[in-house]
Amino acid sequence: MKDAFGIPQSLLVLGGTSEIGLATARRLIARRTRTVWLAGRPSPALETAAAGLRSLGAEVRTVAFDALDPVTHEEKLGKVFAEGDIDMVLMAFGVLGDQAHDEEQPLSAVRVAQTNYTGAVSAGLVCAKALQGQGHGSLVVLSSVAGERARRVNFIYGSSKAGLDAFAQGLGDALHGTGVHVMVVRPGFVRSKMTAGLPDAPLATTPEAVATAIETGLRRRSETVWVPGALRAVMSALRHVPRPLFRRLPV
Repeated sequence: MKDAFGIPQSLLVLGGTSEIGLATARRLIARRTRTVWLAGRPSPALETAAAGLRSLGAEVRTVAFDALDPVTHEEKLGKVFAEGDIDMVLMAFGVLGDQAHDEEQPLSAVRVAQTNYTGAVSAGLVCAKALQGQGHGSLVVLSSVAGERARRVNFIYGSSKAGLDAFAQGLGDALHGTGVHVMVVRPGFVRSKMTAGLPDAPLATTPEAVATAIETGLRRRSETVWVPGALRAVMSALRHVPRPLFRRLPV
């Protein structure tokens, strides 16, 4: 169970090699979390990530998980919940894709959508059902400000995150009053391996800053978290910019 400050004792990270996911796990382990499951495709990187968290004093286990194989989600994730209650699930998997390439290769675009949206719908519903069965827990969903309004430079990725964001909000409403807390996290540009080589966007942030915001959101039982917080006002303004003008903005 969580402590009085909302910090989970047990954590399941979907996307076990995610830099944001691991930064969040490290921060929570430093507070109170003692059991961590890292779910991802079996790889040396996943085992290295697990070893790194073990060195901080947590009990860490890995489980095979592939967002693109939803027919296995109920079985794979069900085994995790069968081992004991999970206080928090962090959905941290996703791919950025390559906009120019994906426009020319529709199957690549579909892979982005299936990973970021379809895979998340499947895993999210499986975890939500398990959390509801426990009667407690938090489902934290990593969305993106890219989902707030489609931009020419990344509308394939942005549209997948828009779908994910809407799904997570609706799921939160569906679970209201059940003891399960759903929190949507909307980071801006995060300096990470996924964005390596890309120029920083305004208000760029880091995995560690996102992890800090997640912890704060858990303590406050927030439903939506923006990282950094200033993006809330920025995106509120951008949503209302007329399309002809929006197309000309350097965003």
